[in-house]
Amino acid sequence: MSITTDKNIWAIIPAAGVGSRMNADRPKQYLPLLGKTVLEHTVTRLSQHPLIDNVVLAISPNDDYWPAIAASLPGINVVAGGKERCDSVLNALFFIIKYCQPDDWVLVHDCARPCIRSSDISQLIHIVLEKGDGGLLALPVTDTLKFGNNNIVEHTVDRRDMWRALTPQMFKVKALYHALQRCVERDIVVTDESSAIEAQGGQAQLVTGQADNIKITLPQDLALAEMFLKQQARESECV
Repeated sequence: MSITTDKNIWAIIPAAGVGSRMNADRPKQYLPLLGKTVLEHTVTRLSQHPLIDNVVLAISPNDDYWPAIAASLPGINVVAGGKERCDSVLNALFFIIKYCQPDDWVLVHDCARPCIRSSDISQLIHIVLEKGDGGLLALPVTDTLKFGNNNIVEHTVDRRDMWRALTPQMFKVKALYHALQRCVERDIVVTDESSAIEAQGGQAQLVTGQADNIKITLPQDLALAEMFLKQQARESECV
């Protein structure tokens, strides 16, 4: 896929969370994965992508782990993260707005998704720039969905047109900044960037991604991520 653009494309990685469900001695982004931390894998995937111009990392002001790996990730802009994901993204966007052009774009990617493929990032950028609206990587739901109440099934949910939201999610820098600001001001809870855009009446293109773009949330996810990274490395050797 050949893509050219005169727009700057930024990337934000919110990494101020603690990942309590991992039951680990440190935030999940600093857990070891094939000789590096999860965060090093994630940042490297975005910072080395040829269409991404700058990466902004939002970390906790009390982060004691970042200094140990900072030297392995040169050229990364670091800002203070916030209490919630949207706060971290807003802080990063405020930094970007000081330097960006009016039509610049930004991708926001979960720090705990180290298996994101370069080809998926390229596909997202290509489709978003072509369509003109924002967009996100996503996967159509294939499992049967149940709506439950107190662990009792009330009914089966029609899975047609249902998607699992992944990251990166890509929007115009200023549009996303203002959308998130309005959500915070109105106490609207958003769990991803697309939700903020949707809340303001905006649209987001669904771009089918790869199933190995998993989010490390539970302890067993680390082993799964290791398997996917090894598989991707073997695929690269065969190209």
